[in-house]
Amino acid sequence: MSHSQDRIRLDSGCSDGGHSLPKGSDASRLRIAWLTDLHLDHVDMASWYALIERIAATQATHLVVTGDISEGDDVPFQLQRLATDTALPIWFVLGNHDFYQGSIARQREAIRSLCDADERLGFLTTSLPVWITNSVALIGEDGWGDGVVGDYDNSFVRLNDFLRIHDFREVPKTRWKRKLRQLGQESAARLQQKLASVVDSARHVVVATHVPPFSEACWYEGKTADANWAPFFVCGGVGDRLREFAIKHPTIQVTVLCGHSHHPGVAQIRDNLVVYTGEAIYGRPSLAGLLTMDVNGVQCKPWDERLQA
Repeated sequence: MSHSQDRIRLDSGCSDGGHSLPKGSDASRLRIAWLTDLHLDHVDMASWYALIERIAATQATHLVVTGDISEGDDVPFQLQRLATDTALPIWFVLGNHDFYQGSIARQREAIRSLCDADERLGFLTTSLPVWITNSVALIGEDGWGDGVVGDYDNSFVRLNDFLRIHDFREVPKTRWKRKLRQLGQESAARLQQKLASVVDSARHVVVATHVPPFSEACWYEGKTADANWAPFFVCGGVGDRLREFAIKHPTIQVTVLCGHSHHPGVAQIRDNLVVYTGEAIYGRPSLAGLLTMDVNGVQCKPWDERLQA
Protein backbone atom coordinates (compact mmCIF):
# COMPACT_ATOMS: atom_id res chain seq x y z
CA MET A 1 0.00 0.00 0.00
CA SER A 2 1.39 3.37 -1.01
CA HIS A 3 2.10 5.61 1.98
CA SER A 4 1.62 8.78 -0.05
CA GLN A 5 -1.95 7.73 -0.86
CA ASP A 6 -2.78 8.04 2.82
CA ARG A 7 -1.55 11.64 2.81
CA ILE A 8 -3.51 12.81 -0.20
CA ARG A 9 -6.90 13.56 1.26
CA LEU A 10 -9.34 16.39 1.67
CA ASP A 11 -8.34 16.71 5.32
CA SER A 12 -4.67 17.07 4.45
CA GLY A 13 -2.49 17.74 7.45
CA CYS A 14 -4.39 15.59 9.95
CA SER A 15 -2.36 13.09 11.91
CA ASP A 16 -5.32 10.93 12.96
CA GLY A 17 -5.43 8.90 9.75
CA GLY A 18 -7.71 11.37 8.02
CA HIS A 19 -10.96 10.74 9.88
CA SER A 20 -11.81 14.42 10.40
CA LEU A 21 -11.28 17.72 8.65
CA PRO A 22 -8.67 20.12 10.02
CA LYS A 23 -10.06 22.39 12.67
CA GLY A 24 -11.86 25.33 11.07
CA SER A 25 -12.44 23.62 7.73
CA ASP A 26 -15.85 24.09 6.12
CA ALA A 27 -16.99 20.97 4.26
CA SER A 28 -19.76 22.95 2.56
CA ARG A 29 -17.07 24.76 0.53
CA LEU A 30 -15.73 21.54 -0.98
CA ARG A 31 -16.47 21.20 -4.67
CA ILE A 32 -15.22 18.09 -6.45
CA ALA A 33 -15.21 18.18 -10.24
CA TRP A 34 -15.76 14.72 -11.72
CA LEU A 35 -14.24 13.82 -15.09
CA THR A 36 -14.29 10.56 -17.00
CA ASP A 37 -13.00 9.04 -20.23
CA LEU A 38 -10.88 12.07 -21.11
CA HIS A 39 -8.80 10.17 -23.71
CA LEU A 40 -6.29 13.00 -23.65
CA ASP A 41 -4.17 11.39 -26.37
CA HIS A 42 -6.95 12.48 -28.76
CA VAL A 43 -7.09 16.10 -27.56
CA ASP A 44 -5.60 19.16 -29.25
CA MET A 45 -4.41 22.21 -27.34
CA ALA A 46 -7.56 24.26 -27.95
CA SER A 47 -9.71 21.50 -26.44
CA TRP A 48 -7.25 21.10 -23.59
CA TYR A 49 -7.43 24.75 -22.58
CA ALA A 50 -11.21 24.69 -22.94
CA LEU A 51 -11.29 21.83 -20.43
CA ILE A 52 -9.06 23.71 -17.99
CA GLU A 53 -11.32 26.77 -18.26
CA ARG A 54 -14.45 24.69 -17.60
CA ILE A 55 -12.88 23.20 -14.50
CA ALA A 56 -11.82 26.63 -13.25
CA ALA A 57 -15.34 27.97 -13.77
CA THR A 58 -16.74 25.39 -11.33
CA GLN A 59 -14.50 26.73 -8.54
CA ALA A 60 -13.61 23.11 -7.81
CA THR A 61 -11.33 22.34 -4.89
CA HIS A 62 -10.49 18.79 -6.04
CA LEU A 63 -10.80 16.48 -9.04
CA VAL A 64 -11.99 12.88 -9.34
CA VAL A 65 -11.27 11.08 -12.62
CA THR A 66 -12.91 7.72 -13.37
CA GLY A 67 -10.49 6.26 -15.88
CA ASP A 68 -9.48 6.27 -19.54
CA ILE A 69 -7.17 9.21 -19.00
CA SER A 70 -4.96 8.36 -21.98
CA GLU A 71 -2.98 5.30 -23.09
CA GLY A 72 0.08 3.53 -21.70
CA ASP A 73 3.16 5.65 -21.04
CA ASP A 74 1.24 8.86 -21.74
CA VAL A 75 -0.95 8.46 -18.63
CA PRO A 76 1.60 9.76 -16.07
CA PHE A 77 2.35 12.81 -18.21
CA GLN A 78 -1.33 13.64 -18.61
CA LEU A 79 -2.07 13.25 -14.90
CA GLN A 80 0.75 15.59 -13.95
CA ARG A 81 -0.23 18.07 -16.65
CA LEU A 82 -3.80 18.08 -15.38
CA ALA A 83 -2.67 18.62 -11.79
CA THR A 84 -0.35 21.44 -12.85
CA ASP A 85 -2.72 23.30 -15.14
CA THR A 86 -5.70 23.09 -12.76
CA ALA A 87 -3.61 23.53 -9.60
CA LEU A 88 -5.86 20.92 -7.98
CA PRO A 89 -5.23 17.56 -6.30
CA ILE A 90 -6.56 14.57 -8.24
CA TRP A 91 -8.00 11.26 -7.14
CA PHE A 92 -8.40 8.77 -9.94
CA VAL A 93 -8.83 5.21 -11.09
CA LEU A 94 -7.62 3.71 -14.36
CA GLY A 95 -9.70 2.50 -17.30
CA ASN A 96 -8.99 -0.16 -19.89
CA HIS A 97 -7.37 2.30 -22.34
CA ASP A 98 -4.89 3.36 -19.68
CA PHE A 99 -3.35 -0.12 -19.90
CA TYR A 100 -2.87 -0.15 -23.69
CA GLN A 101 0.60 -1.07 -24.97
CA GLY A 102 1.53 -2.63 -21.64
CA SER A 103 0.53 -5.04 -18.93
CA ILE A 104 -2.04 -4.36 -16.23
CA ALA A 105 0.25 -5.14 -13.29
CA ARG A 106 3.18 -3.08 -14.60
CA GLN A 107 1.00 -0.08 -15.37
CA ARG A 108 -0.60 -0.13 -11.93
CA GLU A 109 2.82 -0.33 -10.31
CA ALA A 110 4.13 2.54 -12.45
CA ILE A 111 1.14 4.70 -11.51
CA ARG A 112 1.49 3.84 -7.84
CA SER A 113 5.15 4.86 -7.97
CA LEU A 114 4.18 8.11 -9.68
CA CYS A 115 1.78 8.90 -6.85
CA ASP A 116 4.42 8.09 -4.26
CA ALA A 117 6.53 10.84 -5.83
CA ASP A 118 3.75 13.37 -6.48
CA GLU A 119 1.44 14.13 -3.57
CA ARG A 120 -1.01 15.93 -5.85
CA LEU A 121 -2.06 12.53 -7.23
CA GLY A 122 -3.97 9.74 -5.51
CA PHE A 123 -4.52 6.37 -7.20
CA LEU A 124 -7.68 5.18 -5.47
CA THR A 125 -7.32 1.57 -6.60
CA THR A 126 -4.23 1.13 -4.43
CA SER A 127 -5.26 3.68 -1.82
CA LEU A 128 -6.85 3.62 1.60
CA PRO A 129 -10.26 5.31 1.81
CA VAL A 130 -10.15 9.09 1.57
CA TRP A 131 -12.28 10.73 4.27
CA ILE A 132 -14.05 13.77 2.86
CA THR A 133 -15.56 14.42 6.30
CA ASN A 134 -15.66 12.30 9.41
CA SER A 135 -18.71 10.49 7.97
CA VAL A 136 -18.18 10.64 4.18
CA ALA A 137 -15.58 8.38 2.54
CA LEU A 138 -14.27 8.26 -1.04
CA ILE A 139 -13.01 4.90 -2.29
CA GLY A 140 -12.07 3.71 -5.75
CA GLU A 141 -11.43 0.67 -7.92
CA ASP A 142 -10.60 0.39 -11.62
CA GLY A 143 -13.12 -2.37 -12.35
CA TRP A 144 -13.24 -4.41 -15.55
CA GLY A 145 -15.86 -5.70 -17.98
CA ASP A 146 -15.68 -9.17 -16.47
CA GLY A 147 -17.90 -11.27 -18.72
CA VAL A 148 -20.25 -12.13 -15.84
CA VAL A 149 -23.29 -10.17 -16.99
CA GLY A 150 -24.78 -10.88 -20.43
CA ASP A 151 -23.82 -13.61 -22.90
CA TYR A 152 -20.06 -13.63 -23.47
CA ASP A 153 -20.00 -16.85 -25.49
CA ASN A 154 -22.52 -15.68 -28.09
CA SER A 155 -21.64 -11.98 -28.17
CA PHE A 156 -20.41 -10.46 -31.43
CA VAL A 157 -18.47 -7.79 -29.46
CA ARG A 158 -14.70 -7.93 -29.09
CA LEU A 159 -12.77 -4.95 -27.76
CA ASN A 160 -9.39 -3.57 -28.80
CA ASP A 161 -8.27 -4.53 -25.29
CA PHE A 162 -7.62 -8.04 -26.56
CA LEU A 163 -5.11 -6.75 -29.09
CA ARG A 164 -3.56 -3.85 -27.19
CA ILE A 165 -3.16 -5.09 -23.61
CA HIS A 166 -0.39 -7.62 -23.13
CA ASP A 167 -2.37 -9.71 -20.63
CA PHE A 168 -4.77 -10.65 -23.42
CA ARG A 169 -2.57 -10.39 -26.49
CA GLU A 170 -0.06 -12.88 -25.14
CA VAL A 171 -2.55 -15.65 -24.30
CA PRO A 172 -4.87 -17.75 -26.49
CA LYS A 173 -8.36 -16.43 -27.16
CA THR A 174 -9.75 -19.38 -25.25
CA ARG A 175 -8.34 -17.86 -22.04
CA TRP A 176 -9.78 -14.36 -22.48
CA LYS A 177 -13.02 -15.11 -20.66
CA ARG A 178 -11.17 -16.59 -17.69
CA LYS A 179 -8.89 -13.55 -17.55
CA LEU A 180 -11.82 -11.13 -17.62
CA ARG A 181 -13.43 -12.96 -14.72
CA GLN A 182 -10.18 -12.96 -12.78
CA LEU A 183 -9.83 -9.20 -13.21
CA GLY A 184 -13.41 -8.68 -12.08
CA GLN A 185 -12.96 -10.88 -9.04
CA GLU A 186 -9.78 -9.05 -8.06
CA SER A 187 -11.53 -5.69 -8.37
CA ALA A 188 -14.46 -6.95 -6.31
CA ALA A 189 -12.18 -8.26 -3.58
CA ARG A 190 -10.28 -4.97 -3.26
CA LEU A 191 -13.51 -3.01 -3.18
CA GLN A 192 -15.02 -5.29 -0.56
CA GLN A 193 -12.03 -4.69 1.72
CA LYS A 194 -12.37 -0.93 1.40
CA LEU A 195 -16.13 -0.98 1.98
CA ALA A 196 -15.65 -3.08 5.12
CA SER A 197 -13.08 -0.63 6.45
CA VAL A 198 -15.48 2.36 6.45
CA VAL A 199 -18.58 0.73 7.96
CA ASP A 200 -18.05 1.96 11.51
CA SER A 201 -17.78 5.66 10.60
CA ALA A 202 -19.41 6.29 7.22
CA ARG A 203 -22.90 7.62 6.59
CA HIS A 204 -22.13 8.15 2.90
CA VAL A 205 -19.63 6.38 0.63
CA VAL A 206 -18.62 7.68 -2.80
CA VAL A 207 -17.22 4.96 -5.06
CA ALA A 208 -15.19 5.95 -8.12
CA THR A 209 -14.82 3.22 -10.73
CA HIS A 210 -14.37 3.03 -14.48
CA VAL A 211 -16.72 0.25 -15.56
CA PRO A 212 -20.45 0.43 -14.76
CA PRO A 213 -21.15 -2.13 -12.03
CA PHE A 214 -24.69 -2.92 -13.23
CA SER A 215 -26.25 -3.32 -16.66
CA GLU A 216 -28.87 -0.77 -15.53
CA ALA A 217 -26.04 1.78 -15.27
CA CYS A 218 -24.42 1.00 -18.64
CA TRP A 219 -26.00 3.52 -20.98
CA TYR A 220 -25.94 4.02 -24.74
CA GLU A 221 -28.22 6.58 -26.36
CA GLY A 222 -30.70 6.38 -23.50
CA LYS A 223 -30.84 2.59 -23.37
CA THR A 224 -28.96 0.15 -21.16
CA ALA A 225 -26.58 -2.63 -22.18
CA ASP A 226 -27.95 -5.80 -23.78
CA ALA A 227 -26.51 -9.32 -23.56
CA ASN A 228 -23.98 -8.60 -26.35
CA TRP A 229 -22.40 -5.53 -24.79
CA ALA A 230 -22.80 -6.18 -21.07
CA PRO A 231 -19.97 -8.77 -20.80
CA PHE A 232 -17.45 -6.08 -21.78
CA PHE A 233 -19.10 -2.98 -20.31
CA VAL A 234 -20.33 -4.17 -16.90
CA CYS A 235 -18.24 -5.33 -13.93
CA GLY A 236 -20.62 -7.81 -12.37
CA GLY A 237 -18.25 -8.70 -9.55
CA VAL A 238 -18.08 -5.10 -8.33
CA GLY A 239 -21.84 -4.77 -8.73
CA ASP A 240 -22.42 -7.82 -6.54
CA ARG A 241 -20.26 -6.41 -3.75
CA LEU A 242 -21.98 -3.01 -3.94
CA ARG A 243 -25.46 -4.53 -3.83
CA GLU A 244 -24.53 -6.77 -0.89
CA PHE A 245 -23.10 -3.79 0.99
CA ALA A 246 -26.18 -1.66 0.35
CA ILE A 247 -28.49 -4.42 1.56
CA LYS A 248 -26.44 -5.12 4.67
CA HIS A 249 -26.02 -1.42 5.56
CA PRO A 250 -29.29 0.32 4.63
CA THR A 251 -28.42 3.46 6.61
CA ILE A 252 -25.25 4.11 4.57
CA GLN A 253 -25.80 5.96 1.30
CA VAL A 254 -23.64 4.75 -1.60
CA THR A 255 -23.02 6.97 -4.63
CA VAL A 256 -21.12 5.41 -7.54
CA LEU A 257 -19.36 7.42 -10.27
CA CYS A 258 -18.38 5.54 -13.44
CA GLY A 259 -17.78 5.94 -17.18
CA HIS A 260 -16.63 3.56 -19.94
CA SER A 261 -19.77 3.67 -22.11
CA HIS A 262 -19.37 7.41 -22.92
CA HIS A 263 -23.13 7.92 -22.56
CA PRO A 264 -24.72 9.50 -19.47
CA GLY A 265 -27.40 8.18 -17.19
CA VAL A 266 -28.48 7.69 -13.59
CA ALA A 267 -29.52 4.31 -12.16
CA GLN A 268 -31.20 4.01 -8.76
CA ILE A 269 -30.31 0.42 -7.85
CA ARG A 270 -31.65 0.57 -4.28
CA ASP A 271 -32.92 3.30 -1.99
CA ASN A 272 -29.35 3.76 -0.72
CA LEU A 273 -27.43 2.89 -3.91
CA VAL A 274 -27.29 5.17 -6.95
CA VAL A 275 -24.95 5.03 -9.95
CA TYR A 276 -24.03 8.03 -12.11
CA THR A 277 -22.51 7.23 -15.50
CA GLY A 278 -20.62 10.10 -17.11
CA GLU A 279 -20.72 11.34 -20.68
CA ALA A 280 -17.60 11.59 -22.86
CA ILE A 281 -16.79 12.54 -26.44
CA TYR A 282 -13.47 11.72 -28.09
CA GLY A 283 -11.45 14.89 -28.68
CA ARG A 284 -13.76 17.07 -26.56
CA PRO A 285 -13.00 16.36 -22.91
CA SER A 286 -15.37 17.94 -20.42
CA LEU A 287 -16.90 17.53 -16.99
CA ALA A 288 -19.09 14.60 -16.07
CA GLY A 289 -20.44 16.15 -12.90
CA LEU A 290 -19.88 18.26 -9.81
CA LEU A 291 -19.99 16.95 -6.26
CA THR A 292 -20.86 19.28 -3.40
CA MET A 293 -21.56 18.84 0.30
CA ASP A 294 -24.65 19.70 2.31
CA VAL A 295 -26.26 18.54 5.55
CA ASN A 296 -27.40 15.33 3.84
CA GLY A 297 -23.93 14.38 2.62
CA VAL A 298 -22.59 14.41 -0.95
CA GLN A 299 -24.75 15.70 -3.77
CA CYS A 300 -23.84 14.85 -7.37
CA LYS A 301 -25.02 17.08 -10.18
CA PRO A 302 -24.38 15.54 -13.62
CA TRP A 303 -22.87 18.04 -16.04
CA ASP A 304 -24.73 19.00 -19.18
CA GLU A 305 -22.82 21.21 -21.61
CA ARG A 306 -26.07 22.35 -23.16
CA LEU A 307 -27.12 23.91 -19.88
CA GLN A 308 -23.76 25.62 -19.36
CA ALA A 309 -23.74 27.54 -22.65
